[in-house]
Amino acid sequence: MGIHFDKALDIHPEALKLRAERTKVLASNIANETTPGYQARDVDFRSALAAAADEADFPLDDSSGGLLYRVPNHPSRDGNTVELGVEQAEFSQNVSEFQTSLTFLNMQYKGLAKVIAG
Repeated sequence: MGIHFDKALDIHPEALKLRAERTKVLASNIANETTPGYQARDVDFRSALAAAADEADFPLDDSSGGLLYRVPNHPSRDGNTVELGVEQAEFSQNVSEFQTSLTFLNMQYKGLAKVIAG
């Protein structure tokens, strides 16, 4: 009887990968705050995670439904939809959720190590 790590860890490794990809998207939004015409993007985490559960490799693109344009609260005249406060709040929340997922995975690995060690 062997340990199946994919079953023991469930969807959490994919969630961690998705959080890392979302960090890149949000960082790109923040970096392009002053770029005229830049359209802020974000990840629909729920649909992207569902896609990740179905596929081994899940690229974040328009076809997966995971990467969407953000609708601004106060559109700018130059067409840029990045709102720095919104992006910073989303980035901060994503970092917190990334840390939570990482902590959970570490606890899972420690538990598996105890089982293996006996």
